[in-house]
Amino acid sequence: MVDWAAMLRGGHVDVAVVQPTRVNAAGDFIGWTTAATPGLFAPGSSIDLASGGCRLIAMLPHAGADGSPNIVGGTSPVADCRGCVNLIVTDLAVLRVEESGLVLTEVAPGWTADDVASLTGSPISVAPDVKQFSSNLDSLNASRVNKVCPNGPSAIGDMPDGAVVMIDGFGGPGGMAHYLLVTLREQGTKGLTVISNTIGLARSVNFGTPPGKLAIDHSVIVESGQVAKAIATYPVSPSASRPSTFELAYRRGEVELELVPQGTLAERLRAGGAGIHAFYTPTGVGTLIAEGKETRTIDGKEYVLELALRADYCLIRGHKADTLGNVVYKGTSRNFNAVMAPAADITVIEVDEIVEPGELDPELIVTPGIYVDRIVKRPEGFSPYE
Repeated sequence: MVDWAAMLRGGHVDVAVVQPTRVNAAGDFIGWTTAATPGLFAPGSSIDLASGGCRLIAMLPHAGADGSPNIVGGTSPVADCRGCVNLIVTDLAVLRVEESGLVLTEVAPGWTADDVASLTGSPISVAPDVKQFSSNLDSLNASRVNKVCPNGPSAIGDMPDGAVVMIDGFGGPGGMAHYLLVTLREQGTKGLTVISNTIGLARSVNFGTPPGKLAIDHSVIVESGQVAKAIATYPVSPSASRPSTFELAYRRGEVELELVPQGTLAERLRAGGAGIHAFYTPTGVGTLIAEGKETRTIDGKEYVLELALRADYCLIRGHKADTLGNVVYKGTSRNFNAVMAPAADITVIEVDEIVEPGELDPELIVTPGIYVDRIVKRPEGFSPYE
């Protein structure tokens, strides 16, 4: 339920269906209020569905058991949502909700537009192309979106200059989309704002790096002058004698930095993907982190307001994905990748293997395909070092 509600608030759902008790011509609907309990209602999940910003369809019987219409005129003092319904589907008809009123677009077999109008508690107009609706589901051809890209350039080639991009990273080189990072360097997109836990730390600490090699990390796009700003937790090396590429660029005044505590970064990412635009946290109160931010005292404790993070693109690393975008992680690739995936307009996953739907153990799937837009397989023999 928590993930489902986050999908709705985060804008990841295109169409939702509610089953209200009544709906009016303005697109308001009422869930469970009854004549015996006026003003008392149990919204359940209907308000979540209506608040998701998606196309909302109301499905209900055209009339009640006593013959009274369930589609009414006027307004109600109690409503689960006002002006939310885009389409009404009943056992007799399909009606569009427009600013001018209800428009009849489909009629059940054996019924006429006049029949529908007589059982509707609000005036309706009839669309010029009104038709009889069919229950023949075989006539509906559902096509799947192809999320698999043949290579890196086809996956991120449309990233424009000035884009905000999320790229995972922890202490070492594991868990990063190395192939996509190299692709991004080669295509030369510039003016980027990078959101990441680290910003080129793997190359400085050299965890497991073979002699004579350098880890591929965020440094490759910092060195090339493509990064304008970083929002990060670890922007500098733990060793003063081995400064990170970003650290040197920052000292030269070539890049900007927004420093974020690690836990706050994770929560800002999670909030961005779940449609929570801001939240209060005690982390950073009274420090440089809180400077210029709104604070509030709640139950005697001071909190700082943090804004959610979203990006235009997210480049993440997984182990396996099916063609629908369901992702299984391995090792350190699980760290920030999973929380970043829902928080971008376009999420691109780099994996070792792409399989058909049904081949992944559903209990092992961490990131569902609803959050993934493009999938690219890391080329055979590709090395995370150069």
